[in-house]
Amino acid sequence: MVEHDSDELSISRQAELLSLNRTSLYYTPVAVSDEEIRLRRRIDEIYTERPASGSRYITAILRREGWPINRKRVVRCMRAMGITGVSPGPNLSKRNLAHKIYPYLLGGVKASHPNHVWSVDITYIRLKHGWMYLVAVIDWYSRYIVSWELDQTLEIDFVLKATQRALSQAKPEIWNSDQGSHFTSPQYTEILKGAGVKISMDGKNRAVDNIYIERFWRTLKYQEVYTKEYATPREARLEIGKFIHKYNHERPHQSLQDHTPAEIYLMGMKPGDPIPTCSRENTYTGKEIA
Repeated sequence: MVEHDSDELSISRQAELLSLNRTSLYYTPVAVSDEEIRLRRRIDEIYTERPASGSRYITAILRREGWPINRKRVVRCMRAMGITGVSPGPNLSKRNLAHKIYPYLLGGVKASHPNHVWSVDITYIRLKHGWMYLVAVIDWYSRYIVSWELDQTLEIDFVLKATQRALSQAKPEIWNSDQGSHFTSPQYTEILKGAGVKISMDGKNRAVDNIYIERFWRTLKYQEVYTKEYATPREARLEIGKFIHKYNHERPHQSLQDHTPAEIYLMGMKPGDPIPTCSRENTYTGKEIA
């Protein structure tokens, strides 16, 4: 997608034209062994199956499977994969500790309409010879993916971009996240406060507070990511984009009484309304948000 040796366009100009984060374009991944890639893949699978998993549990599973590994290495991998933000422990950095933590506002709350509650989260996306990171914003009521962004690093820019894109479409009453460093960063929280959004954060060691986005990660990984071997970041971006479009506009959800998220979120329908006849005329053809 980007030509690093182009004599006509600079990297910064190509990034601007493609709406890409320049940080990731200049980033040169550190060479890793095949064993490290396999280890991270397995950690990702264990964590996807059980999002509340901590380093002790994952280490125990890996050892039972024959991995000669200690907990320190698992912790390093989880940190590099962006997993530790879900259940922050006592070893957070001073900078993270200096960030303000907002209270959890969703105890006993049930989303009653589109744009009532949104959640945001980051997950690890494996490639054939590396990895990327995916951030997504989901509407609780409709399960609609409002915005998403992929990047090759865990720098905060891709989170800010997805946040701003989501808020350019609509504004939720409550925006929920975990207590990870991205979501406690003033760069991020100031965007939400500027939009007049109530900020909610999961309780410590409470991954289940963000259950809707965790369910989406499971669906995405089992039905898309784990079934393929993305050779390049561009391929991952294209294929994941196709999957999210189908998830939003074509895939009926049992929890929505067989409506699609787009029918509930964009068309203003309610679970229980008659399901539209599948025809070319009434299929949603509007501009894709993400």
